[in-house]
Amino acid sequence: MRTSIPRLLSLVAIFTTLVSPVSNAYAQGLTASSLRTTANDVERDNPRVLQIMEKAEQHYKLGELNLKDKNMDAARAEFDKAVDSVLESGMDVRSNPKLQTFYLQLVERVYRMEVAMPPIPAQTGGQQPAQFIAASTNAATDVASAVPAQQPGFLREQKFEPSPLDELSRLELTNEEKQVTTEDVAKLEEAKNAVDFGFNSNALIQQFLNYYQGRGRATMETGMRRSGRYMTMARRIFREEGVPEDIAWLGQVESAWRPTAYSWAAASGLWQFIPGTGARFGLRQNAWLDERNSFEKATRASARYLKFLANRYHGNWELAIGAYNTGEGNIDRAISRTGVADFWRIYPFIAQETRNYVPNILATILIAKNPAKYGFHNIRPDAPLAYDVVNVPSATSLQLIASATDTSVDFIRSLNPELRRDTTPRGESYNLRVPPGRGKSFVAVLKRIPGDRRESAKVISVSAGEDLQSIAARTGTSVAQLQMWNSGVDLSNGGKVVVPAGAVRNVAMVRPRGNVGSSLISVRARAGETLAQLAARQGVGADEVARLNALSPDAALSANQEIKVPSKSPASGGAPAAQRRRR
Repeated sequence: MRTSIPRLLSLVAIFTTLVSPVSNAYAQGLTASSLRTTANDVERDNPRVLQIMEKAEQHYKLGELNLKDKNMDAARAEFDKAVDSVLESGMDVRSNPKLQTFYLQLVERVYRMEVAMPPIPAQTGGQQPAQFIAASTNAATDVASAVPAQQPGFLREQKFEPSPLDELSRLELTNEEKQVTTEDVAKLEEAKNAVDFGFNSNALIQQFLNYYQGRGRATMETGMRRSGRYMTMARRIFREEGVPEDIAWLGQVESAWRPTAYSWAAASGLWQFIPGTGARFGLRQNAWLDERNSFEKATRASARYLKFLANRYHGNWELAIGAYNTGEGNIDRAISRTGVADFWRIYPFIAQETRNYVPNILATILIAKNPAKYGFHNIRPDAPLAYDVVNVPSATSLQLIASATDTSVDFIRSLNPELRRDTTPRGESYNLRVPPGRGKSFVAVLKRIPGDRRESAKVISVSAGEDLQSIAARTGTSVAQLQMWNSGVDLSNGGKVVVPAGAVRNVAMVRPRGNVGSSLISVRARAGETLAQLAARQGVGADEVARLNALSPDAALSANQEIKVPSKSPASGGAPAAQRRRR
């Protein structure tokens, strides 16, 4: 469990704008109009608020004591517990002014402590050479690695997007969306038979089906398209962990399939782990990386958490899904109040976000199982992410990696969203994802750079026939230096040259075109279109288009922005690389 400065800053910033009460409700059978009523004063009971505040203060004071004893890990753990004890209290922080004020002040105090915490020196030791691991079709997804050096008190370099859960907590269905007929209920009962786990029908599920067929259509279509990048991987991991594969659609509601989604409660990644739960299920969070934002490791942690919750509730997946959102403590308390372990019976005693969450996921699964039945046609999922996995030495620069693989730092980040900085973790070798088909050539280049020069080196591309004299002239270095850094390299057909970064004046990089040859075409983007959407419109792989334009697949494009894409003519040499490799 780790506390980070940006996490705290994010909470402060978002809380100033997200102040909306959570409404209470009364559960019933298949009619749900009375399930949405205003929260009562019991939920805002001052004695309970004082208990929550007192518990948080105890953890905060323990954190202070550990900090004075220079026990940084224990201090961070207690500060995390202080924050998490409020978030997991079962009360909606935003609906109680007193608790909200306390929480904001607590976040500020922890932030100031975080700034004051000194860094722990990084580990030192011999450098291991770079090593090609596998292409994404065969990549080992949970390779064990050494524990990295911890460095409290850091600034996050990652970029984040709002989590859809924030919007879900405020979603109010319209009267039209709440209209459910007897025929709708009968169809719902029939449709659920196609799902690979059991659940009880409820009118609220149909109401969310109505929402997605109307004003929520764009959200559903975007999620179904983006799911293609991760669904094959998610289904495989869920199957391996003994979780129904259809529950993998939870990722659509949690993050809209965005690894950089970040919520007001400091939940992060595809599967929206808060720091404490992420740590419980083995996701490392330190100065260099946050594995909550990883692809495979976070997916496996999510499956294991869901399996743990299903076992806790004796195979009741509705309760397990609800607990995934609000925490098992809150579900346990609701069950204690009703005496029945049934989601629809405990419905009045859980937060509004969780009331929306479970029927929302069930509706999403039903639509995903049969899109055409619900009016979703011709939605083409994105191609599964493709990449090679390379084991790189400690503290390898992402800029160096990008230049050595003919792409951008943003694209390398999009393949490795768990990295917090512009370098790989210091003190350990790291399994890094690079563009598909470029792993072996990248390793060959990296092996030419001594470990003590990786942070002061740059890789440039040279044209066929260009000699060391011309390269030296345009980079501001000497022929002798180039010979020292590139001994034995044959440049007769072009290739990569390593140069001292500080001396480079003009790299004049020429992008190799590979087997697309002269068959590139320029396409103008539409307003509001992403690069992945443009690629889908042209029938080519998003990853290939991203590499050709040094952008990430999620990059938002401006109207009429020119984007290079491979032609689909025979001259193009076949399908794009992103479509040739499958996980």
